[in-house]
Order: sequence, then C-alpha cells, then structure tokens
Amino acid sequence: MREITGTTLASLTPADVAGDRPVVWRNLANDWPVIQQARESDADFIATLCSYDAGLPITLYRADASADGRIFYNDDMTGFNFSPEHASFAEFTAQLLNPKEANDTLYMGSTMLSRWFPAFSQANPLPLASLHPLVSLWVGNQSHVAAHFDFPDNLAIVIAGRRRFTLFPPEQVSNLYIGPLEFTPAGQPISLVDARNPDFTRFPRYKTALEHAITVELEPGDALYIPSMWWHQVESLAPVNGLVNFWWRSTPHFLGNPFDALRHCLLSVGQLPAHQRLAWQAMFEHFVFNRADDTFAHIPEHNRGAVGEIDETTARRLRADLLNKFNR
Repeated sequence: MREITGTTLASLTPADVAGDRPVVWRNLANDWPVIQQARESDADFIATLCSYDAGLPITLYRADASADGRIFYNDDMTGFNFSPEHASFAEFTAQLLNPKEANDTLYMGSTMLSRWFPAFSQANPLPLASLHPLVSLWVGNQSHVAAHFDFPDNLAIVIAGRRRFTLFPPEQVSNLYIGPLEFTPAGQPISLVDARNPDFTRFPRYKTALEHAITVELEPGDALYIPSMWWHQVESLAPVNGLVNFWWRSTPHFLGNPFDALRHCLLSVGQLPAHQRLAWQAMFEHFVFNRADDTFAHIPEHNRGAVGEIDETTARRLRADLLNKFNR
C-alpha cells in the first residue's frame, strides 16, 4: 500500500482520493488543534471535544468484559453482545476516562459532526468540501469491529489513540464468510470470522483472504483512504481513541444504492433454477457489468431509456416505475 508523507489537509484534492487502491498519509492532519491536544493527554483530548459539543444527547454502546472488545452478535445470533444507551457526551466521556469502567467496551459510533459537534470544523478545517462528504466522529476505548464494506469512498483520520485497519479487496467477499444482510450490528453486513482468533476449520477460505490482506496501523494525524467496497476490519487499540471519517459518493445520490439492487436481485433472481440464473447472469453482464461506450449504439439515443445516460429526471421516472411495480 502506498504511504505518503509531507502532504497537508489543505493541499489534499479530490484527485488524491479517487483511486481504487487504499492510500495512507502520515501526519496529514497534524495542524488540527484536537490532535495536538490528544498528544498531550486523553483528558485534554476529551476536554477539547467537549468544547465542540452542541449538547444534544448521543447514543453510546456498551459491551461487558466477556466481549473482549469485539462488537458482534450474541452466541446464538439472536441479538448482539452490546447494548445502546443514551447520555450526554460529557456523561459518556466521563465514563470513558473512569478506570472503573475500563473493563467494559464503550464507544460512540458514527455521529455527524455538523449536528452534534458543529464547532469542530471551525477549529479544525475540514478538507474535500467540493465532494460534499458526510463527516462523522467516533470515540471509544479498545474495540474490534469485524470486516465490513461501505459503498461510499472513505477518508479516515485518526485524531486520538491508535487504530489498526486490515483491508481486503472487494473480490475477497466469498472468503470472508459474510453474515446476514439485514440483521447486522451496525447497518452493514460483517464477516463472521473472529480475526484475532480465526477458526480455520469452520472458515477455511479465510486463509485465502489473509493472503490478500493489507494491514496498517495509524496514529493521531494519520489518514487512510478506503476505496468504495473494500472490506475493512478496525481495531481501536488505546484506552481512548478518536476518529473522524469522510464518506462521499463518486456518482449522484439520485442514482440510488447498489445494495438495494442486490437485495432485490436476491428476491427476484436468487431463487430461480440454476439455468435461469445463468441466463440472467448473461443479461446482467451485458447490460450492467461489461457495458462499453458503444454497447447500445444501435439504439437511437432518444429511445435508450435506462440503458442510456441517466439524469435526475430519468432517475425519478425510473424509480416511480419501479415503485409502482414493487407495490403490485
């Protein structure tokens, strides 16, 4: 994986975060005051975050010592090994700094900066404004989040503690033993492999995934670009950890989310006989995956419909037609 030094957030451009391979920037966000405070002490870091707090209640998550930091399902996968709680950010961080709470896993998951911590960006200028990213804050103690993917591109900046990322290319999906698509710990399907203690008898193909894995450890100021659809597991390693991440799409929002298409495909195609699935595979490859600039040149441009260029008006019309069919 490419590692870059000497770049600053102010000089970061959309072209720097447009590739299909992960990239690490060391000390990219060194100028952020919140990072300078994190280097002083955990208490200084928390005090700085509290100064940005808008005072809205947050959702935090707690897992007891038996989870050993792993954010996961319970033993029979009827629920999860953690529970949500509601508190003020000050109450949460007081627990985080309290040694009596050290055995529990505590974390505040993806929380939108613009709403919950609006003063953050005034003190710590945010990059990539032209991409209109969704910017979120994560804070917690030691934890381990299983490999998962995000559809948007992602820039993750460590602002406190240490984080270890293990990345897998998208094509490793069949070797990661992905769990349920709908019933998930945090919205995205996750690998069921315990990466810290993999059971290769139960998950033998995980060995192949590891052959393609990329592991990197980040400290305050370091940043990692995670391209769309790359699987990544995340370990928070310090008693207090903080992360700011930026999510953005490379295509307009009106084009929808491919994950919704996958679920509909499972509904409409997944249960077909094998020979029909193969026939639809050929259709998808022709119309979606192998399309080139001249694939539909034989159709007059004004009659291409969904196989042509889709603008917002065409997208609305197509969505309305699909909704009408779904509701029959």
